[in-house]
Amino acid sequence: MALLVIFILGLPTAYYLRYIRSPAFKRFVAVVLVLALLMPPLVLGLVLAYVLAPATASGAILSQWQAASNSFPALTLAEVYEALPYFVLTAWSAISAIPKAWEEDAWALHKSPWQTFRFVLWPASRPGLVTATALAWARIVGAFGAPVVVAYHPTALPVQIWITLEEAGLPQALSLALWLVLVGLPLPGFLTWRQGTAS
Repeated sequence: MALLVIFILGLPTAYYLRYIRSPAFKRFVAVVLVLALLMPPLVLGLVLAYVLAPATASGAILSQWQAASNSFPALTLAEVYEALPYFVLTAWSAISAIPKAWEEDAWALHKSPWQTFRFVLWPASRPGLVTATALAWARIVGAFGAPVVVAYHPTALPVQIWITLEEAGLPQALSLALWLVLVGLPLPGFLTWRQGTAS
């Protein structure tokens, strides 16, 4: 669910950022995304918990949907919150690498914006979008900081590993860690494999 939300939100955002003309605004967005990548996940979780607090306007709105804390929507939101910058930054870089002349050639052939996207931008940016998707999925599966603060129940797998390590010890935690590897690695591995065979 988190990966689907990231794709729906992140892909249009990355394409929109391609067409921003202001260099200062582009640099500002890039700095915000990089800082989100570099900030410790637990700090990200604390910031999100503060934003979702009932005392804030956003928390009051979200609490009406029972998404403010300890729910499946809250867990999904926490995972999206941690992984979305990875997707947007990588996808934006891939899309920005496409020469503007390719779009201009499509427009010269009287192609509509949708046709330009479908036949020019989408195929040319697909390798970078595959990488962005793989990075986002790996971040979703490994998300710990935001889920442990915002969505302690239901428990994400990294949070459950931490709880098991604290309560039952290393052997039981290792078995859950194996599940995390089995859940986290196949999709990035498959996407990378497909990308390699396509090229």
